[in-house]
Amino acid sequence: MTEGLPLARPGMKIGLLGGSFDPAHEGHVNITEAAMRAFRLDRVWWLVTPGNPLKARGPAPLAQRIAGARAMLNDPRIVVTDIESRLQTRMTADTIAAVQRLYPGVHFVWLMGSDNLIQFDRWDRWREIAESLPIGVMARPGSRLAARNSVAANRLQRWRLPVAQAALLPLRKPPAWVLINLPMSKLSSTALRQAKETKE
Repeated sequence: MTEGLPLARPGMKIGLLGGSFDPAHEGHVNITEAAMRAFRLDRVWWLVTPGNPLKARGPAPLAQRIAGARAMLNDPRIVVTDIESRLQTRMTADTIAAVQRLYPGVHFVWLMGSDNLIQFDRWDRWREIAESLPIGVMARPGSRLAARNSVAANRLQRWRLPVAQAALLPLRKPPAWVLINLPMSKLSSTALRQAKETKE
């Protein structure tokens, strides 16, 4: 195992939540906790990305974002990791393939907000991602209806599980996905950054 990577045992159910976490906030914690409950996950790894190809503006330094994310958490089941930087992967499809090679026998679930499902069809090799591991989608404010009607949701409709089967998601053969509702948090990293810049 490469030094500095998270530990996991075969048979574990682990959610992967990717993002810039610029900065991490309570909304990230809320969707993580909701995903752990709904999908019966043993762990959730926050994959703090070196940079998001779909965002024009570069994020704050990686070490700063990781430190900020870790400072928010007190649940040892939520692990903040710079695995993409260590593996030198930039695209989600490459990260998932590398993680699945490194951790045979672990049941990974990709986690995303419904706002990401809306643009999922713009991700590099998005169909490959959907065929690689199950996907858990958490409803975000103002994006539930658009997410349900998105290109990706329509193309993947036949593999959508009912909410009542959400706990089975980690063990389902992909493609498989479910959209769950959760208490709404209007917090966003963009809004927090803008508020900080206004104060400065």
